Amino acid sequence: MASVVLSEAEKVYIMHGVQEDLRVDGRGCEDYRCIEVETDVVSNTSGSARVKLGHTDILVGVKAEMGTPKLDRPNEGYLEFFVDCCALLALSAFLKRTVLDICCRKLDAKGYPDSHRISSANATPEFEGRGGEELGTEIANTLYRIFNNESSIDLKLLCINPREHCWVLYVDVLLLECGGNLFDAISVAVKAALFNTRIPKVRVLEEEGGREIELSDDPFDCIRINVENVPCIVTLSKIGYRHVVDATLQEEACSLASLLISVTSRGTLTCMKKVGRGSLDPESIFEMMETGKRVGKLLHSSLQTVLDEEENLGTTHKKVGFLG
Repeated sequence: MASVVLSEAEKVYIMHGVQEDLRVDGRGCEDYRCIEVETDVVSNTSGSARVKLGHTDILVGVKAEMGTPKLDRPNEGYLEFFVDCCALLALSAFLKRTVLDICCRKLDAKGYPDSHRISSANATPEFEGRGGEELGTEIANTLYRIFNNESSIDLKLLCINPREHCWVLYVDVLLLECGGNLFDAISVAVKAALFNTRIPKVRVLEEEGGREIELSDDPFDCIRINVENVPCIVTLSKIGYRHVVDATLQEEACSLASLLISVTSRGTLTCMKKVGRGSLDPESIFEMMETGKRVGKLLHSSLQTVLDEEENLGTTHKKVGFLG
């Protein structure tokens, strides 16, 4: 996970503000930063979405492909998750090289010697090599956990021929920028991308030599996924004696323990995970669970409103695209 280095004075300042329900950016302890959601941003996917939460930028693409059902679930399709942190590393390196180049030019223009040049450090070392792979695996495993139940998505809808053919949804998550609270932003982006996903309708034709599968050519003749019960993750970070939602990188540096709570639109808790090296007492856990349910319901409601509004705009909505 990306991190920042804070002095003890900065940590004390942040912790005292949290105790008074006043964070550095002016939010209360249960307030999210502004979330920007845009769907249908990648043309060669079945569904896609981009989510910006503060300085955290996530791109998710969903690709529907035919596969074979799993042996233990012959009447269902399934989802596969892949999380790529390399884009974040490449973007950080590019931005750092650009900034360093500009700084060096300005220093040279003022006549400073070469000793005043700024040396380039490795961009985002937490995401290099095994660090990025471990983070990607951790996020993917968390997504598998929250989708590993029958209530999240109707996987039987993805079955074409029992034991023979089914739809496999490959969900690719791309981290473009990390500004804290990765899990929440990724879960929102995954739900938005699944809402945007359109799967072609299939007809199974009985032939003498066997069965043939015919895909519909009509882009409007498709299957839509019901995301009503798809959960979102609410991360609650313990800072001092209180907890906050949607922590920034600076606030994450002040927190020794966090609780990841998977919540549905009805406020049902489906999964929970503790992260960080610190400990949480039972009373704090129950308080954080109640806060997560309350905040999660509001998050789902706001997200669904935005998704419905964008859907109703249709082709009149101006697309920005993930590079916009």
